[in-house]
Amino acid sequence: MALSIAFAAGLAAASPAWAQEGWHLRDPWPTSAEVADIGGVDVTFPSSNPFVPADAGRAEPATALGRLYLPRRNGARTAPPRSVPAVVMLHGAGGVLPARELTYARQLAAMGAAAVVLDVFAARRDRARGFTERLIEITETMALADAYAALRHLPRRHPEIDPDRIVLVGFSYGAMAAMYGVWTTVAERLAPGGERFAGHVAFYGPCLARFEEARTTGAPVLMLYGTGDELIDPDRCAEFAGDLRRGGSATTVIAYPGALHQWDGGTPPRAIGRLLGACRLSVGADGRVRDLRTGLPMTGPFLRRLILAACVEDRPYMMGADEAVRARSNRDLGRFLDMIFRAGKG
Repeated sequence: MALSIAFAAGLAAASPAWAQEGWHLRDPWPTSAEVADIGGVDVTFPSSNPFVPADAGRAEPATALGRLYLPRRNGARTAPPRSVPAVVMLHGAGGVLPARELTYARQLAAMGAAAVVLDVFAARRDRARGFTERLIEITETMALADAYAALRHLPRRHPEIDPDRIVLVGFSYGAMAAMYGVWTTVAERLAPGGERFAGHVAFYGPCLARFEEARTTGAPVLMLYGTGDELIDPDRCAEFAGDLRRGGSATTVIAYPGALHQWDGGTPPRAIGRLLGACRLSVGADGRVRDLRTGLPMTGPFLRRLILAACVEDRPYMMGADEAVRARSNRDLGRFLDMIFRAGKG
């Protein structure tokens, strides 16, 4: 909660480890060409497959898959313990994109932060492979199970990573998970040991669910979207942001005029997918999920398919890269991360 207050007031005490290394999230960020030689290593963590938050604790085991990028050490062979902040990334419905998650990870590593890109779909190929089937069988809660697994295990395996300065960043489908992960309904079930993210960032995440439990973890939240994105209902996202603030999380919402969905994905404008704007879900204090339109509980793939069939509109939305918007969102993300990384535990 102390960090949320500091963020809301625009205050952050410098973290000696972050400041002494001379690192900061600069503007402009390094280009993709400048960081192309930064390599990552594959990592795995024990995870699980809860369909909804209520399933945590009794879900079948899984193995989370990711790729970890660590900062260069400026000549030092090892970094001091707890000196490196980190970002955990959750991809969108199209999976991990080289122009998006992998580029952000390399850029962050170049600027001094560790980054792990989780591949939630690759970790569950036995459940689903096709685009639609993945969205039915592999839920936001499963993505969050992997994210909290990374939060637990990264600092244990890499003592230089500070467990109090790890931020969860999600894109589109992963952004919904990143937003949901700040609620205590989710965090207390998926991380009963008390591990918590220092911040949550959502890139163009549809605001489809509301939470009955009022409390959040207290971590600050940054929500970014474009006004040209048909997947985003600004009024519903404003309601969601208000819920977060009342729950204890300082929340900043930034809308980029005219920007389409996935402005940082590296692809030219095109129509894709189907609209989800009519979907309305509620997450109970017990972690169960139900559809507010039909009253159906989302207890498994069959009912999830029925719920989505009833609310998804059969028309596409536009997505497309915009480098000017990406430069702006880099600055906004950089300010948010730098404040958290400098504030430390608060």
